[in-house]
Amino acid sequence: MNARQKRRLGLAVAVSVGVAAGVALMLYAFQQNLLYFYSPSQVAAGLVEPQTTFRLGGLVAQGSVQHETGSMEVRFALTDGAHSLPVHYSGLLPDLFREGQGIVTLGRLNEAGVFVAQEVLAKHDENYMPPEVAEALTEAGQAPVGISW
Repeated sequence: MNARQKRRLGLAVAVSVGVAAGVALMLYAFQQNLLYFYSPSQVAAGLVEPQTTFRLGGLVAQGSVQHETGSMEVRFALTDGAHSLPVHYSGLLPDLFREGQGIVTLGRLNEAGVFVAQEVLAKHDENYMPPEVAEALTEAGQAPVGISW
């Protein structure tokens, strides 16, 4: 192998290593930013570790919404029909938030097993439910009635 071929081989190896390192860094960053969706039954089964940020979806349990007087704190339970999970949220709720409503929240479990929400998303009209929530309800044996998804 002459000097010119060695330089080309060295350059090809350097470019390959650089591209591989770049791809590895992108995949690592992507993995760190994934937000998984879970239902209350999956959380109750222990599939989520405390302090892991994830999306939780289900129906707001009837009679569970409690507003703290003088603050923006709201406590409610999210259910999929089989299990319920207490949720604490501080902030403005969507206009469509109400009991029996299908919602998706973003947050994490604390050490006490309470979901502390950073964001609450409600459906946009009466005929829509997020596909993940509808699937979780169906798996829990509580098929959504009159909902197209």
